[in-house]
Amino acid sequence: MTVSTDDVASFYDGTDKFSLEGKLDELWGANLHYGYWDNDSDEDSPIEVATDRLTDLMIAGLNAQPGQRVLDIGCGNGNPTLRLANARDVSVVGITISRVQAEQGQARVAELGLADRAEFRLADAMDMPFPDGSFDAAWALESMLHMPDRGRVLAEAARVLRPGARLAIADVVERGPVSPEGKVVLDHIRTTYKIHSLGTAEEYREQLAANGFIDVEITDITDKVNRTGIVLADAVEKKRAEFLVHATEQELDEFTGFMRRAAATPENGYLFITATRG
Repeated sequence: MTVSTDDVASFYDGTDKFSLEGKLDELWGANLHYGYWDNDSDEDSPIEVATDRLTDLMIAGLNAQPGQRVLDIGCGNGNPTLRLANARDVSVVGITISRVQAEQGQARVAELGLADRAEFRLADAMDMPFPDGSFDAAWALESMLHMPDRGRVLAEAARVLRPGARLAIADVVERGPVSPEGKVVLDHIRTTYKIHSLGTAEEYREQLAANGFIDVEITDITDKVNRTGIVLADAVEKKRAEFLVHATEQELDEFTGFMRRAAATPENGYLFITATRG
């Protein structure tokens, strides 16, 4: 199945989400991305703590300095973007192809009184509306998997970043070799969440180098984040009665079962990447 930018926009605008997915936004909290758990002894950390921890990993990897201008490529609802702005005293611009997300981000900016340091815009990451060398740093937090052409996004990132600027990426990826069972799981993820394709570590290394990025560091953190599916399944089961208003027993069983299955599938990987614009 080919996924277009319109498909992704509709998914995040809410016009193409099945009802259970829409309800999950309320359950998960402000950060609609994976959580990060340090080790088994940390397994009781609530999802709000774990998702903030992943955002903080991105903040540390980006290492933006006070006063710098940072681009968030595929900003989602904007919560991680604003956490970055406050943590590092930087100005941020978040871009998304979802009108709903851009409006949510701007509402948060107004609510927090950050209009002088934060902005959310409707824009395509493959054709960014910014002059060359506009930013001191950029990140993409679980957004690259939706891009029809990751190489083109990285080329655009290289164009709008100044030489020496940092880039940080967190992304769900494919880890090979892929077994028949693994392919079933990955195909389901791609179809359900409007994912154009799942990249690999080697593809990222090649595409970053091809677009002039140096000092590339790629870290597989799958074992730190794959608990996310288990925690999500447990949370849905805990509030099963509430979710039955939005889904059938069979849909709930299929959803929670798949979340646990995906968490245990080694081909379902996750990378944390940092690089420097050469």
